[in-house]
Amino acid sequence: MTLPRTVSDVLTDHVRFEVECIDRMYLNVFVPELQRTGQVVGFLMRHRGFPIASTALVAPMSKRFVADIARFAAVQHVPLVHFAKGQRKDDVMHEHLATFTGTDAIVFVGVAQEKAHVFRTERRHNPTTGAPYPWIVTSTAVVNHYYFYGVDDDFGPFFLKFCSYFPYTARLCINGNEYAKRQATKAGIGFEPLDNGFAAVADPAALQAICDGLSEAKIDALLRKWLARLPHPYTVEDRRAGYRYDISILQAEFSLTHMLDQPVSGRVFFEQVIRDNLDLGRPDRVQLIFDRRIFRGRKHPTPSRFRTRVITHHVTPSLYVDYKHTTIKQYHKEGRALRTETTINDTYDFNIGRRLTNLPALRKIGFSANRRLLDVQRLSHDPADGTTTLTAITEPVRTETGQRVAGMRFTDDRVQALFSVLCIFRLLPRGFTNRDLREHLEPLLGRAPGTFSSGQGTYDLRRLRHHGLIERIPHSHRYRVTTEGHRRALFLSKTHHRLLRDGLAEITAAPTNPAKIRAADRAYQAALDDLLTRAGIAA
Repeated sequence: MTLPRTVSDVLTDHVRFEVECIDRMYLNVFVPELQRTGQVVGFLMRHRGFPIASTALVAPMSKRFVADIARFAAVQHVPLVHFAKGQRKDDVMHEHLATFTGTDAIVFVGVAQEKAHVFRTERRHNPTTGAPYPWIVTSTAVVNHYYFYGVDDDFGPFFLKFCSYFPYTARLCINGNEYAKRQATKAGIGFEPLDNGFAAVADPAALQAICDGLSEAKIDALLRKWLARLPHPYTVEDRRAGYRYDISILQAEFSLTHMLDQPVSGRVFFEQVIRDNLDLGRPDRVQLIFDRRIFRGRKHPTPSRFRTRVITHHVTPSLYVDYKHTTIKQYHKEGRALRTETTINDTYDFNIGRRLTNLPALRKIGFSANRRLLDVQRLSHDPADGTTTLTAITEPVRTETGQRVAGMRFTDDRVQALFSVLCIFRLLPRGFTNRDLREHLEPLLGRAPGTFSSGQGTYDLRRLRHHGLIERIPHSHRYRVTTEGHRRALFLSKTHHRLLRDGLAEITAAPTNPAKIRAADRAYQAALDDLLTRAGIAA
């Protein structure tokens, strides 16, 4: 078995199979009609018929809900566990799962005191008469939360957490990889589990189809199923009146797992990636990975941390790239798999709403970010070379109508600037426009903002397109960098900046300035002169 030497080698020749799947999702379960104080007043007075609006009126409702939970635990013979301060709830779940034999039931109910956003009633006074009156305001309070840890027949382990205080907001936590395991078992697809993933699978294509089938409708059905089984804080009349739970996304992880053939493949991958990609967290790189514009001025700067982190754990490192509330994480999973995952903690980072109906749009962003990151890492170590390729770029070409399109001279500063810009634009999920091209070319060419005309941009776009470096997105005025275009631009840019420019500078340096390449050049010239003399060719 050959050993990989580059990132490209690892991803091309040392991956047994790959799985792209929604990973962990943390969802907000809330009643849309009870999010503002005016809505709470309407619930109490118009719906419940109380003469005044005071949160004290929902105290019996809260007591009944807590009593129903205790009754449920007793009737179903489900343990009621009080979490200790600082105790990891997932560890408690794993302990109970070790002895749990059910397939579609609640494992235990946990109780913990946590901070929550609630509505409170404060006493105010009429400024004219001085008479007191109740007024509902938003506040925070530390109250009991009830965790229903369960195992679903379709989704596997999950938990549904309820706040015991009005309006009884809940949280639902699921795992897409656990869902995939359950569905693969039902479909008769053989596999070997790998913690939160798959170590081996008999039919990778069928498994991927299962992962792709995890939709917002199935997640919503999961919630409805367990809301019907568990104690519910709202009565049937409340729900008929429109006070029903809905779902929004608090956190979503989108993972891409490459199962490797041997542990050394993962170590080679990270050695190469860390050496060449530690600048991925810079604002100018991050804003292109996520297609967001970042402002760095003193007035209204983009609130975020832009950084790349390398965290070592048991020798093998993990790579993190942060942008606002979103993180791309790469790590060597159990020394056997390469895991790349994008975690979105605030959908508004991408101008997308939080409702579960926006999951397809978030899914596209998360999975695209994983692929683009790997594509950059792969191409960073797999440049194209060859006389044919170089000629195809530097020489003029003819269009189908016979028009001549100028070549892209390798030593031209403007061409090198175009190559550098293409390496950046490759990361844009929605492509780029004439204006984007001009804005990035101007500082590279030392031009003042606005001095690079639209016509000049069109000229460059035409050259890039007819030389196969970019392609136009159908039915739009946007362009995207082709895979081959990125590969060639990256190679030619690195060759020009790192090899030719620096190498020629060392060769032509003053004799007093020591340089290894200059010494090698002088030794080569002396050896060549000696060979010509001995051959009798010298003048």
